Amino acid sequence: MSPFYLFAEISPKPEHFEEARDAVMSIVQQTRDEPGCERFDLFENEAEHRLYLFEEWRDQADLDAHYEKPYTAEVFSKYENWLLRAPAVSKMQKRA
Repeated sequence: MSPFYLFAEISPKPEHFEEARDAVMSIVQQTRDEPGCERFDLFENEAEHRLYLFEEWRDQADLDAHYEKPYTAEVFSKYENWLLRAPAVSKMQKRA
């Protein structure tokens, strides 16, 4: 499989915005160091209480391995109570 990109919009409840942001920040470097992770960048819109992840992965197996890491599972577990809704994730391929 060719490399692909993920763009995720994360919508924490306003009272959990900082905790949600800090949780993602705590795994940024670990994720970047994972095999197959080419990019893992966090952006935020504090005024609207939104977080955005832009990721690039070598293949689906590498992303699946990322989801199985204990630190990733911990963030997902915390998000169960912190989010307004499930993250909106778009998977994209680069063309040209």
